Amino acid sequence: MNEKNTLLNERRQFLKNSALLAGGAVLSSIPLTNVYAGGSDVIKVALIGCGDRGTGAAFQALATRHNLKLVAMADAFRDRVDKSYGLLAAKYPDKVQVPEDKKFTGFDAYKKATAEADVVLLAAPPGFRPLHFAEAVRLNKHVFMEKPVATDSPGIRSVLASAEEAKRKKPNVVVGLQRRYQQNYRETIKRVRQGAIGDIVAGQVYWNTGGVWVNRRTEGQTEMEYQMRNWYYFNWLCGDHIVEQHVHNIDVANWVKGSYPIQAYGAGSRFQRTGKDHGEIYDNHSIEFVYEDGTVIFSQCRHFEGGSNRVDESFQGTKGKVYLSANNSGKLWDSKGNLIYDHNPAGNPNPYQVEHDELFEAVAGGKFIFADAEYAAKSTMTAIMGRFASYSGKLIKWDEALHSEINLQPDTYAWDALPKVLPGPDGFYPHPIPGKTVVL
Repeated sequence: MNEKNTLLNERRQFLKNSALLAGGAVLSSIPLTNVYAGGSDVIKVALIGCGDRGTGAAFQALATRHNLKLVAMADAFRDRVDKSYGLLAAKYPDKVQVPEDKKFTGFDAYKKATAEADVVLLAAPPGFRPLHFAEAVRLNKHVFMEKPVATDSPGIRSVLASAEEAKRKKPNVVVGLQRRYQQNYRETIKRVRQGAIGDIVAGQVYWNTGGVWVNRRTEGQTEMEYQMRNWYYFNWLCGDHIVEQHVHNIDVANWVKGSYPIQAYGAGSRFQRTGKDHGEIYDNHSIEFVYEDGTVIFSQCRHFEGGSNRVDESFQGTKGKVYLSANNSGKLWDSKGNLIYDHNPAGNPNPYQVEHDELFEAVAGGKFIFADAEYAAKSTMTAIMGRFASYSGKLIKWDEALHSEINLQPDTYAWDALPKVLPGPDGFYPHPIPGKTVVL
């Protein structure tokens, strides 16, 4: 435990390591001794979490140029397995080879599926990510896992410990913070890191949209099933949208800075999304993240129907400024306002596909190239720290946030078990109240 705590506190070592990251890839190509099983050229893949994002990840994996076979699938719910299997098998009948006895359901399904594969795709709701990642690393599997990688501080510490174990065992680990694999971000941030606009002294990052789906309660559901079907609105599963979505933009800030913030201060609320179907989460957060050198990054995310949408990042340097967005924009200006770089999006590949192309290229080539879990965990922790700040109304520091012992996960994973947050007699869930809610 002392060794692990020492690791988690090594901020300066993290800063040094961050300088070695280029778009998510660790700059090494260490040969692997056990690339995939049995000496075959077939790479066996398991999908864990068969919702829309997991199915999309499987499509992208199967679209790579390598000889892949989907051999196992796992989800809490059989209907999700069946829907995903039908879609995947229709497009890739020769690559989807999942017999009935390899379609696993329930809370322990991930263990059974992981054991069958060389590469696992982890796309269940984020609250399960630490457990699923730990099992994949324990069995020395290559990993693609979606963001965010946890929803609470104990989960982050688990992922960081698994990340260190993965570095020792050397499976490739790619995380779905796809801006790290997007050409305009890679090229533009490369120039920023080379000093094109000087030192970064301020920035703004946004994820402002109209919100997401609601899955309404149906007759006969247990509370556990309802929350898992409606997972976006419960922090033990989702982490709130500042963690589940806005982590993308927050990760870009950390990437541009080459570090992570030391404190967060801000506010949030439930303004529009206040129904019984909306669980416990906020619909808006505005946070100031302060970095060790004094840089302040302003972070804003909201789910307001009818509002102006904005999903992008901009940063100010001592010699100019930069603008980035997911629509392939990447621009740099000097201090006089002259455009000095304008990314050409022509022919830029889909970053969701690039994640898998590069992962499976490394796996097939027997090389250890990708170790994304550490920076993904640090960026997820940044978003969680922001949630702590908005929920509590207090200034939150990195070290205290990282070491919070508040565990959001249920005591037991079972269909008849109760999550820790339950509806009141009126059917409404309790929600955070700044000044009263305890986060540490």
